[in-house]
Amino acid sequence: MSEQLKLTALGETHRALGGKMVDFAGWEMPVQYTGLIPEHMAVRTAAGLFDVSHMGEIEVRGRDALRLMQLITCNDVAKLADRQIHYSGLMTEQGTFVDDILVHRLHVEHFFCCVNASNVDKDFAWFQQHAAGLEVEVLNSSSAYSQLALQGPKAVQILQTLTDFDLSTLKYYWCQPEIEFFGVKVFLTRTGYTGEDGFELYFAPEHTVAIWEGLMRAGKSEGLIPAGLGARNTLRLEAKMALYGHEIDDTTTPLEADLGWICKLSKGEFLGSDVLNRQKAEGLKRKLVGFEVDDRVPVRDGYPIRHNGQDLGTVTSGSPSPFLKKNIGLAYFPIELTEIGTAFHVLVRGREVPAHVVPTPFYKRAKG
Repeated sequence: MSEQLKLTALGETHRALGGKMVDFAGWEMPVQYTGLIPEHMAVRTAAGLFDVSHMGEIEVRGRDALRLMQLITCNDVAKLADRQIHYSGLMTEQGTFVDDILVHRLHVEHFFCCVNASNVDKDFAWFQQHAAGLEVEVLNSSSAYSQLALQGPKAVQILQTLTDFDLSTLKYYWCQPEIEFFGVKVFLTRTGYTGEDGFELYFAPEHTVAIWEGLMRAGKSEGLIPAGLGARNTLRLEAKMALYGHEIDDTTTPLEADLGWICKLSKGEFLGSDVLNRQKAEGLKRKLVGFEVDDRVPVRDGYPIRHNGQDLGTVTSGSPSPFLKKNIGLAYFPIELTEIGTAFHVLVRGREVPAHVVPTPFYKRAKG
């Protein structure tokens, strides 16, 4: 493993658990432990614990914090209450993605943003660039936090055994800045990237091993197991959650990515809003769709797509779905081919494999 790779505080713990370590966005991270499928299924039926300490954290503080966040993101930050969270796009002037981020409003003058590991430096520079002239401080707090994600239908009952705080009062996409676990103050959010209920815990890195081991002990009787980035990817694909560099990047807009719900054009001007208003008025030329493969052959990211002999592009994300037991994927199609049921082919090792457009998300958890 390259000496240049960054390490989370759990490197030795992952190896002791049999984690298969890989280079992910410059970090040495576990792609799996016992295997992608058992880890995926544990999260769908019980719980999984992920080390996501590679993710970045950027904080915005000051009198103009709200003004900056409204300018550079497409969702309406003004509608967030204190301790409420939303998913948003960090925008370019072209109405495309610098990154996709989670925005946590702690106070009207303090926002905490979780950003993708591969984009931390770029995002921080973007925040700083647009903060010029504003009464605001932008902090790259990434080194101050480790982050763990406890995900799955049993996440609540596992975590509830460790605190007197009533977790049922913490709604989905809300946060509690200071809850004590194992004598450590934790910033707790009810969020995740799996399509399941669950929590993400942020805290000082020196406490990472103790909190990881404490959570694993607390969840052992409920079926909690460690889960790697492989399962995280298949879980988010089943839930049709976008992955930067695949479904979204600086060439795609939220409207094209089927993320119009995070694009609040009514809030007023923000970076790229003129482009997005024009795109909405003129109509989309392409859109992200989900598909199922009519064959036992799985399709993978980057495989070519054809329709009536014409090249349409490539699969942005594709994989067997462990829970649904189907081969699924996402891709951008011309708007006239986005109707449910549209048939096409994916080129797999020179063979045209039949597939068709289906409704998304592929998986949606039962509420309650």
